[in-house]
Amino acid sequence: MTDLDAFITGLPKAELHLHIEGSLEPELMFELARRNHVEIPFASVEEVRDAYQFSNLQDFLDIYYAGADVLRTEEDFRDLALAYFDRVAADGVVHAEIFFDPQTHTHRGVPFGVVANGLLAGMSEAEARHGLTSKLILCFLRHLDEEDAFRTLSQAQPWIDRIEGVGLDSSEVGHPPAKFERVFAAAAAMGLKRVAHAGEEGPPAYVYEALDLLKVDRLDHGNRSLEDPQLVARLARSSMTLTVCPLSNVKLCNVASIDAHPIDRMLELGLRATINSDDPAYFGGYIADNYRAVAGGRGLDRRALATLARNSFLGSFLPDDAVAHHLARLDAFVEANA
Repeated sequence: MTDLDAFITGLPKAELHLHIEGSLEPELMFELARRNHVEIPFASVEEVRDAYQFSNLQDFLDIYYAGADVLRTEEDFRDLALAYFDRVAADGVVHAEIFFDPQTHTHRGVPFGVVANGLLAGMSEAEARHGLTSKLILCFLRHLDEEDAFRTLSQAQPWIDRIEGVGLDSSEVGHPPAKFERVFAAAAAMGLKRVAHAGEEGPPAYVYEALDLLKVDRLDHGNRSLEDPQLVARLARSSMTLTVCPLSNVKLCNVASIDAHPIDRMLELGLRATINSDDPAYFGGYIADNYRAVAGGRGLDRRALATLARNSFLGSFLPDDAVAHHLARLDAFVEANA
């Protein structure tokens, strides 16, 4: 391990853009398929990995939903969450705000409570095991209609005090944020935070809708905001956090290569960009892998990497005292490893 590798691994950081179903590694997929007697369309772990070649977001989603079918019980969701937390604790993650897609599971007959209880159990155990705190964000699938999202929000009521916010994910193009304006307003009335995927494959107009109609507290992806200087200025002046996912951007062909990734330009423009892994089992890397990729591909130095980590705490939904604690710990680490 090089000095920079060790610096990245040890750097205290938060992860703000992680789909827990997207952390399902092929080995765990096979284990759960056997446990639950579920047939999957792959004969081996190697065959699964070979299938992880995507040309766009929809290609990825097709295999993502097929893989999620092995998740059936609270134990499955607990094991999924713990596998993720065990992995990222070794990457220096001290706090994570994880997405889950309840409609992916309720539509195939898995009760909302099975999903929520399993994930919450894994989150609790991860805190006891690693001291790693976490929050849960319920995402609506944008390829479904808003009435379905309302039903999901209703199903969430018994767990609403343990859910931090709502988000919007799945197929972006053709499903603008405006489609979910009413359900986001309902979530806001419940005191939930709001985030949304916008400007990944969709145009800058989708980012404006996320800001103005959904009134998001944080923007997921947001890369295509760079096409609109006025939008960039607005995001910078408002300190809107962008949860950027470099390896995902390359894997889904939204960015030609890691060497062409705009993460350093985002920082130069004053954007509060952060580094995240999105769906690490499918996109070839967890959070530290993403830090290493941009450090190598874009030549980011320790100061820039520390800024990205700092942004992750500033952009989190942690209370101010917790943020201050993590920032002090981050500053001490950077000073000790200058």
